[in-house]
Amino acid sequence: MIDVTIENFEQEVIAASMSQPVLVDFWAPWCGPCKAIGPILEKLETAYGGGFKLVKINSDEEQQLAQAFGIRSIPTVVLLKNGQPVDGFMGALPEGQVREFLDKHVQALAAEEEEEELPAEDPESDDPAAQLEKLQHAVATDPANDDARFDYVKALLLAGREADARRAFEPVANKTGLVRRLDALARWLDALAFQAGNPPAAELDARIAANKRDFQARFDKARLLLAQQQWTAAMDELLEILMRDKAWNEDLARKTYIAILEIIEQPRPKVAEGQIPPDDPMVASYRRRLSSVVLS
Repeated sequence: MIDVTIENFEQEVIAASMSQPVLVDFWAPWCGPCKAIGPILEKLETAYGGGFKLVKINSDEEQQLAQAFGIRSIPTVVLLKNGQPVDGFMGALPEGQVREFLDKHVQALAAEEEEEELPAEDPESDDPAAQLEKLQHAVATDPANDDARFDYVKALLLAGREADARRAFEPVANKTGLVRRLDALARWLDALAFQAGNPPAAELDARIAANKRDFQARFDKARLLLAQQQWTAAMDELLEILMRDKAWNEDLARKTYIAILEIIEQPRPKVAEGQIPPDDPMVASYRRRLSSVVLS
């Protein structure tokens, strides 16, 4: 068990979760249920023989981390894999229920070695081509399913298949004013078209350096970053506009910022009853940043 602060969070949680599951226990000294769940988690860390890493974050002292994870009550336990939260629960569950939770994601090392000898359950699960085929089938089966179409067009764009993405998007292009996720795709496609015109990036940087209120230059730079899938850099540029002029160009910066959040937000994992799906810390952080600017 390791106590984590903002200083060692990146190394002890994000980096560590790339090689093994990391269980994050958000607690506070005054919290009675925290004192009940803490020893259970420490006992299970030993029982699972290194199958997961346990870290504790004092939510009173590390409010920035608690806010990044959207912690609403304590104790809250979040499991991370590959740098992302995949599951979680709230409250002091009994040991049996905690074991059931862990067994969905974690194996003791000895059991893990045995599992490695077994064939994968779904050899196509990580095959991008197979995933695209499934998404294409979902759209063909139910053309009116906007969520399926969003996932399909997004996957095509992430794969660099812009022409195919435009063809798949065309049937719903007239719905962008009604469906936020489709509007997000339209803004992504617009950014790609803008990038195709080879705008002078160095000139945009020079204009911004000369005049921090050259909002058109900032917006054009954000579009280039969006086209390059540099999501957070694009949102940072849009925030610079919003901090100076919230309603610039009929709210264009805010709408584009929201579109990027729609694009990057991953589906929440399914959780058992009584558990809460954890928020993506990065998405939650950028949502709060937008709210603080817009409401200030």
